[in-house]
Amino acid sequence: MPEQLEAMPTDWTRALAVVAHPDDLEYGTAAAIARWTGEGREIFYVLATRGEAGIDTLDPVRAASVREREQRASAAVVGVTSVEFLGHRDGVIEYGTALRRDIARAIRRHRPELLITINHHDTWGGTSWNTPDHRAVGRAVLDAAADAGNRWIFPDRSWDGPAPWNGVRWVAVSGSPSPTHAVGVDGHLETAVRSLLEHRAYIEALTDRDPEEYCRAFVEEVVSGAAARFGGRPAVSFELFTR
Repeated sequence: MPEQLEAMPTDWTRALAVVAHPDDLEYGTAAAIARWTGEGREIFYVLATRGEAGIDTLDPVRAASVREREQRASAAVVGVTSVEFLGHRDGVIEYGTALRRDIARAIRRHRPELLITINHHDTWGGTSWNTPDHRAVGRAVLDAAADAGNRWIFPDRSWDGPAPWNGVRWVAVSGSPSPTHAVGVDGHLETAVRSLLEHRAYIEALTDRDPEEYCRAFVEEVVSGAAARFGGRPAVSFELFTR
């Protein structure tokens, strides 16, 4: 039997999801977010880019507009109404102090107990190489969790700047090749499929498959992959870092 995943913590009320691109959260994680918002928890989205380099057939200005609109619609499906874009360049996000600063400021604004991000490891497991944007943002989120609580790092001298926030208790990394925890998503699969399907322009440029068939197959693969290590229940897995 594979090692079983622990249940995700439940003693929190507010989370902030920080990822690189529109659609990053919808490839699996949205099922967990649908469950959490359904339980009355607050979740906010921050995206490093507007996904402007993601559709080969659209120029970046047009693609950014389309993908921002799709992301807002997708978030609404799972009960998320706050979606922000940091304006970093799609495809060439640089890990460093500028990215850490922007994420730390977002953490200070939203004051979450739980941070959610995407796989920061070199691979998705085995030899499936991860993208530079995912690696940069995931690492920056892990670092910014501490930056946000230190008033001497990225001090905001404006009168109404957000105060430091040292209340982040966990960082949950989705898509990790080394998951430790999971959350059951029974009853939320259809919502997750609809959320991913809102990225229709991106999906139609990505594959020749029927968009709904593609979305359903992907979501089912993600939740069934975690099920074997979570009592057979459909689940979304995370690598959980505590602070």
